[in-house]
Amino acid sequence: MSTKRKLELNEIKILVLDVDGVLTDGGLFMHDNGTESKIFNTLDGHGIRMWKRVGLKVAFLSGRPSEPTSRRAEQLDVDYCLTDCYDKLPRLKEILEQENLAAHNAAYVGDDLPDLPVMKYVGFAAAAANAVDEVKEYADYVTSRSGGAGAVREVIEYILKGCGKWDGLMERYLL
Repeated sequence: MSTKRKLELNEIKILVLDVDGVLTDGGLFMHDNGTESKIFNTLDGHGIRMWKRVGLKVAFLSGRPSEPTSRRAEQLDVDYCLTDCYDKLPRLKEILEQENLAAHNAAYVGDDLPDLPVMKYVGFAAAAANAVDEVKEYADYVTSRSGGAGAVREVIEYILKGCGKWDGLMERYLL
């Protein structure tokens, strides 16, 4: 567990997500023509839409350049899609500055060592179940689901339930 200050979940205003290993299982399909394919989980996608429905922001922050990642971000109306980010923390700081948010207003979901600087910086850090041990050590929350299998949705539900926004979202489904 991290030693960051106690966070009130209702202070989170932006969810920042690693992509490979978090929104996907980390696998890449490399095609003969040089393109790639990824599999994204629809539970995560619906969770992101629900997150946005309550007026919160979402960012993808990936170390790899990827057309499938950019397309998925467009489909989900993600606020920021930054790829080719080998040093993620400065890019996160740029996003927070643009949104006039502090580090404690951000939640991050990661799975591998390049995610650690961001996880140590934000107010709430989560690790996918398939994350490396060092990442889990710094997480405020470790999902029961692996990346690409609903880990992001699990984090979204955890935060939205914890800050009292989940029940309002459920009304449209329970008519």
